[in-house]
Amino acid sequence: MLLTTIAGSLPKPAWLATPEMLWAPWLLPADRLAEGQRDAVLIALKDQEAAGIDVVTDGEQSRQHFVHGFLRHVEGIDFDKRVTIGIRADRYKAEVPTVTGPIRRRGPVHSNDVRWARAHTTKRLKFTLPGPMTIVDTIADEHYRDRRALALAFAKVLNEEARELEALGLDVVQLDEPAFNVYLDDVEAWGIDALHAAIDGLRCTTAVHICYGYGIKANIDWKQTLGGEWRQYERTFPLLAKSRIGQVSLECANSRVPLELLKLLDDKDVLAGAVDVATRTIETPEEVAANIRAVMKHVPPERLFPCTNCGMVVLPREVARGKLRALAAGADLVRATLRG
Repeated sequence: MLLTTIAGSLPKPAWLATPEMLWAPWLLPADRLAEGQRDAVLIALKDQEAAGIDVVTDGEQSRQHFVHGFLRHVEGIDFDKRVTIGIRADRYKAEVPTVTGPIRRRGPVHSNDVRWARAHTTKRLKFTLPGPMTIVDTIADEHYRDRRALALAFAKVLNEEARELEALGLDVVQLDEPAFNVYLDDVEAWGIDALHAAIDGLRCTTAVHICYGYGIKANIDWKQTLGGEWRQYERTFPLLAKSRIGQVSLECANSRVPLELLKLLDDKDVLAGAVDVATRTIETPEEVAANIRAVMKHVPPERLFPCTNCGMVVLPREVARGKLRALAAGADLVRATLRG
């Protein structure tokens, strides 16, 4: 009950990549990079285990970015043909590769990452993949010229990948879809269909992560424009409640999301953000417990997984470690109360 987990990413060591930076460049030479990434995964797993996190991830230590780390292994994408586009409805600019031909997976993408992490933890293991809609929003397209068709093409290769990762002992496959909070009409028109195509045939737990973004200035500024209540979930939750996705990961801590909207998820497991990643202030266990209890007014504890709002890659490492400890300790406080 109240098993803790994180959205996915953790800060990378300063010897591996530029600290506290999204899209940070690697700092190791090519012949040492893979070894350094594996070492960083061991650190990420140890940090989570030491803090008391129940469902752990690899911290996304082998990926420069949660989307492009997958795309580099997909045929039909030209990384030499980079363009700058507005993503997340022009919230910020990003330099992205271009789709120039049919999307196909060249071979396993993250199998070695999962195999390595699985061999070095006995905890339940979650691995994150970019969702189809978010991939479409983080790439230029000169081939399909149709967002739905492109999303379904990516869903097919994501499904191939997810099936292989499941076979390696993965407990949870999570698709990251921050675009679900931006393109609400598209979620209804084809976003859920693309998710279903991506998880087709999986027997492990499936999750989708929908948040308001990393703790970077562009996202923080955008949140200030959303008014006194953030009601994007009001449109997506009923659709997800009817979907085949098992878990929904979302932002709650220090947000203006009306928590009563969580009831719209019906019987889905809820990975509720009880830790804010947009601040470097480390929550106290009591503050985390208060966030969990607020969510428990709308979600029974047996379906609630205390989590972080989003990834923590842009935070200082000691801040992230402090937040991990606070998350686990806060959940312990609530569990103790429930046990009486």
